[in-house]
Amino acid sequence: MTSITTSEEGAIQKPNVVVHGGGSDSVYGLGFIGALVYYIGQARNFQEGVIGFFKAIVWPAILVYEIFKLLKIGQSAEQSETPQFPEETMG
Repeated sequence: MTSITTSEEGAIQKPNVVVHGGGSDSVYGLGFIGALVYYIGQARNFQEGVIGFFKAIVWPAILVYEIFKLLKIGQSAEQSETPQFPEETMG
């Protein structure tokens, strides 16, 4: 006797594949390698080489910080270079 399997009994389910990060991971990887070569090439001793390794890991954060500082984004009123005028008193 031949039995027929229904879709609920014998169906093969495909796994759901979700891809995150796309091309940004490769850009960061190339940037890391470039920064590592630069910082270690500039190092004069082992200690500077180790510091260069850690700088190569965090170079995007340093870059964003310097850009924000250049554009004066995120500064409080006390840090900005705009002149502060005293309030006029009536009297």
